[in-house]
Amino acid sequence: MRKRMAFLLMIGLISFVFGCSSENVATGSKKKTENVTIRIGIQQSLGPLLLAKEKGWFEKEFEKEGVKVKWTEFQSGPPHFEAMASNNLDFGAVGNSPVISAQAANIDFKEISKSSDGLKGDAILIPKGSKIKDLKDLKGKKIAVAKGSSGFNFLYEALQHAGLKASDVEMIQLQPDEAQAAFETRKVDAWAIWEPYISYETIKNKAKVLADGETLHVYSPGFVIARSGFTKEHPDLTVQFLKVYEKARRWQNEHFDEAVSIYAEAKKLDKEVVAQALRNNPALNEPITDDIIKAQQKTADFQYSQKVIKTKIDTSKVVDNQFIKKALQELKKEGEEKNG
Repeated sequence: MRKRMAFLLMIGLISFVFGCSSENVATGSKKKTENVTIRIGIQQSLGPLLLAKEKGWFEKEFEKEGVKVKWTEFQSGPPHFEAMASNNLDFGAVGNSPVISAQAANIDFKEISKSSDGLKGDAILIPKGSKIKDLKDLKGKKIAVAKGSSGFNFLYEALQHAGLKASDVEMIQLQPDEAQAAFETRKVDAWAIWEPYISYETIKNKAKVLADGETLHVYSPGFVIARSGFTKEHPDLTVQFLKVYEKARRWQNEHFDEAVSIYAEAKKLDKEVVAQALRNNPALNEPITDDIIKAQQKTADFQYSQKVIKTKIDTSKVVDNQFIKKALQELKKEGEEKNG
């Protein structure tokens, strides 16, 4: 009888200990997302981030984990990294040049997916009636550009293509809202910029594209970026972020006209401008390939040779495809289960 009582007491004690352990694990797991706020940066660009923001999809998805979402709007890519460096931003989508500058500045971030190829996403615009006919005519001209942006890098590439140096032109460092006003009032002769500004100016103001990535055979890919500290602390939330982004991207493709209407309303743009901008720079969300890494390395080496960045870098070091691969695998599995 005593042996039986001792045995039962031992079982009870083990159950109590394991029960407490399970409770601690559950509590610990809960604490991982308790009081977490995901900070997302967004630009004026049109794409899955904006669509998901307008639909409230990130908020809806992360609410299940007790996670809040905070949005911060930026005029261009470089300010994203200033916010990441000060631990005030977790995710964003930017062009190719800002990530190179950020890596050269030792900011701790990762490229977690490729968001666009960017062949027609950046361009140099000239106003209607301009006497500028080709890139060589830019010599001595004023060109508006946001320093460190994808347009900034594209301008350097275009000048080299024309046999010109940066010192041959007058670069006017302006963020897009200021640059647009300067361009439309002819205070500058040209503008190195991205979508949807390209489509807006060519459609509404009859501006012309002097050069873009397609004509110069220059890749200006876009990337979804994440603060490294966040990806290490919350890998599952990082995967979830990319799943929501991918759902928004697919919805945009499957409901193109409706997506155009949403973007047009959100940014107060004509639907014609929005549709052209989306077609010029299709949204992607996929692993970063070796070809893109090589293109980025070429851009980084070029910027180093032009003293745009002061440090030689290996662009593969900031690529982390594990999250997008897992996100796409989980979505595929979910789709298969849904379809039986």
